[in-house]
Amino acid sequence: MVHGPPVELEKDHSEGYKTKLGLIMFAIYTAMYMAFVFLCVLNPQLMSADVGKLNLAVTIGFFLIVIAVVQAVIYNLMCSRHENNNRGGSGAEGEGTK
Repeated sequence: MVHGPPVELEKDHSEGYKTKLGLIMFAIYTAMYMAFVFLCVLNPQLMSADVGKLNLAVTIGFFLIVIAVVQAVIYNLMCSRHENNNRGGSGAEGEGTK
């Protein structure tokens, strides 16, 4: 299997935007997680309450996992859009223009 030469990486003009967005999203998630931990420590009886077949702690834990995945998708979409706007194109040059 023959590989071609390594790809030359261009300067990332969206680096500052990505850093700022990532830190904002990290702060939001950290605040939610800290609220969960404090709630577990300060009111364990509430966390043992039943929500369907699970207790509240497990339900909130799954919610936090889902939020992390949603944030990752949002981050990817926003960064991709910002990169495409900085590039001046849609990233799909020549597609759909017949």
